[in-house]
Amino acid sequence: MTPAILSATIRKVHPGVSVETMNIVESKAYGEAMVSTAARAVLDLSYSGTGADSLPGRVILKLARDNSKLLAPFYENEVNFYNRLRPELAMEAPVTLGGDYDAETGQFGLLLEDLTQRNAHFPNVTEVISLAQVQSLLDQLAILHARYWESPRFAGDMSWVQSHVKGEVSTLQNEAATPLIQYEIDSENFKREMVQRLRTTGAEMRAGMMAMQKYHSTLPQTLLHGDTHLGNTYLLPGDKGGFLDWQLMVHGYCMHDVNYLITTALSIEQRRSHEQELLRYYLARLAELGVSNPPSFDVAWKEYRRTLVWGVYYGWLTTPVGNYGWEINVLNHLRLTTAYEDLETGKLVAELL
Repeated sequence: MTPAILSATIRKVHPGVSVETMNIVESKAYGEAMVSTAARAVLDLSYSGTGADSLPGRVILKLARDNSKLLAPFYENEVNFYNRLRPELAMEAPVTLGGDYDAETGQFGLLLEDLTQRNAHFPNVTEVISLAQVQSLLDQLAILHARYWESPRFAGDMSWVQSHVKGEVSTLQNEAATPLIQYEIDSENFKREMVQRLRTTGAEMRAGMMAMQKYHSTLPQTLLHGDTHLGNTYLLPGDKGGFLDWQLMVHGYCMHDVNYLITTALSIEQRRSHEQELLRYYLARLAELGVSNPPSFDVAWKEYRRTLVWGVYYGWLTTPVGNYGWEINVLNHLRLTTAYEDLETGKLVAELL
């Protein structure tokens, strides 16, 4: 990594800027804290050129976690989000300086603001999250979803955006990941027992997830973050929340994002007491933001419960303990599988098979 390479990356968003100096402050590889599907480095940069004064001196550089091309579709997808869509979005997400993806090698580089410079906190499931904080995160999802609700752009200048049923991101989640998920079920005792407790199997959950996604592709489409578990959020002073890690961005049905946030952010007791209230809050925000035909509560509640099969099967069964550590991994599984039982997700998914 050199100033010249970083300059080429930044010019994709800021064409008049050059990087003059670079200093590596910190780096984290795969398996360390907050490192799941990419490596990260903290850089101090100095710039020259038109617009240089507006750019932060300290930035985060996201890189491929290794030389494998397995996750390349995710890397390309996130670079596309930050280069092509982030500049037009008025929501809380990291500001981008630019990103670059190399199709031949599957490597990428993505330069983002260092959120710690805004005193951001990065929560996880071992912490207590307030309802106000969850509402703030739902505000951001409502802003995102309302902006692209049934947008004709998905057939125009945003036709490159993939979906849960079509594209390389879908293929990686629904096909390439299948043997990896089954390996996790077979080799991790707690995962195997949790699946058995749900009276299902990996193969059955995969079939149900794909049927659910096929059905949801017929419902009103919008732009999704795609991976809204609590660990992909941040909280700013005053409890304003935002979303990072946009590798799974697709167009799809809104309940995918809403369910995965609520079922991972809240304790089991909190969720049981407040999830319907939070769902009504989100639907009201959609209407306030200009969506003329938001789902009724009954429709949203049914699909909220049904989409949870993705969170259980792909969201966390696929995640090795090494990605986030034992406690975070187990707690996410406990929250999601308990919700799966509480909400009768299995029965709702079976209606589609």
